[in-house]
Amino acid sequence: MTDRPHPYAMSVIIPAHNEEAVIARLLTRLVAGDPEERLELIVVANGCTDDTARAAASVDARIRVLEIPVASKPSALNAGDRAASTFPRAYVDADVRVESRALLAVAELMAREPEVLAAAPALSIDLSHSSLAVRLHYRMWAQSDYRREAHIGSGVYVLSQAGRARFGAFPSLIADDRFVQQLFAPEERRTLADHTFSISAPATLDAEIARATRIAAGNAELQRSGLVREAPATAHPATALLRRVIGHPRLWPALAVYCYGKAVPRLRARRQVRAGLPILWNRDESSRV
Repeated sequence: MTDRPHPYAMSVIIPAHNEEAVIARLLTRLVAGDPEERLELIVVANGCTDDTARAAASVDARIRVLEIPVASKPSALNAGDRAASTFPRAYVDADVRVESRALLAVAELMAREPEVLAAAPALSIDLSHSSLAVRLHYRMWAQSDYRREAHIGSGVYVLSQAGRARFGAFPSLIADDRFVQQLFAPEERRTLADHTFSISAPATLDAEIARATRIAAGNAELQRSGLVREAPATAHPATALLRRVIGHPRLWPALAVYCYGKAVPRLRARRQVRAGLPILWNRDESSRV
């Protein structure tokens, strides 16, 4: 907008494929929490066969809605980047729940500390509609190295201008958040512990395993691409996790479920890769109810 009294503090890019059921929930939160319009909100409806674009546009006139014909998250991210006017840039999945103040807090952090190139609010998992097995799985996941490290992704990540300059276009990969995270050393990333965003866990363990299989296959695709190099681990993550819980018998049932929930997807992903089957998005619909 040419008549804006001040520049945007952040661009927010939201790729959305058939997200009519949830897109308004996210956008309503962002608009309501940002009366000064410091956020530039861009929704990229990609290959939608429902009314995602209409649902997004109906929330508020300030929301810019782009439509592209191909159902591709990387294509949507790239289209959003071309349309965005400022930095930092938040890349936000349509099904997450995040407040404007959490995103703006990241923008303020990056303004204060330019060495922070990639950041995100802390991830919170909503287990209110999940089975006991899924709750046990995530109880153990909370103890893992992945959860304890300053990781970004899993629905929201923010890049400074210098951080975004670290790569060109988003590659045609499923694991976009993993791709982005591994471009930055731990000291270049930051998780804001006092600000959160929330995603809904799958309702059943079968749904969680299907989701984890897609993630495992996407990570394998990323590793084969040669676009990132995995940093050497200081300790085996499974050993570290076992040491963390071995003295707490109450966590052993959760450990058993977690091991099952990690092993099965990895085996299925390996079979999928060996068979040369395409890696599809295969998102979890149970968490969108």
